[in-house]
Amino acid sequence: MSDNDNVKLTRGVYAAFAAGDIPGILSIFAPDIHWTEALGGPYGGVSIGPDAVVQNVFMRIGTEWDGYQAIPHEFVATGDTVVALGTYSGTYRQTGKSFTAPFAHVWKFKDGKVVRFEQITDTAVHSQPLQP
Repeated sequence: MSDNDNVKLTRGVYAAFAAGDIPGILSIFAPDIHWTEALGGPYGGVSIGPDAVVQNVFMRIGTEWDGYQAIPHEFVATGDTVVALGTYSGTYRQTGKSFTAPFAHVWKFKDGKVVRFEQITDTAVHSQPLQP
């Protein structure tokens, strides 16, 4: 696949996330996807496989946050790698506290499927709303 094809797929993931279309997101995940959330953040660690990503990340975001967004502003692509640069925001339900933090997401593709994802963000800022 070309750089442009991978960028289109990546843009589609963010659009699906914004629309709450989890099946749409999962449709481009490889069966053994390695999804890495930054250590020190609310969901830090590695999830392997689409079901693990849903349980460890997506379900928690959906039930713990109001208005949670990951909005990309720029995409940089080379070969099978796309880097999305953007901004997170949301309000943690238990505390009512909000945050805004920059992110870099590294997406690795193989044969049109996401095989690896890595989150890079300021985990201290991302975790502040969780504190009473």
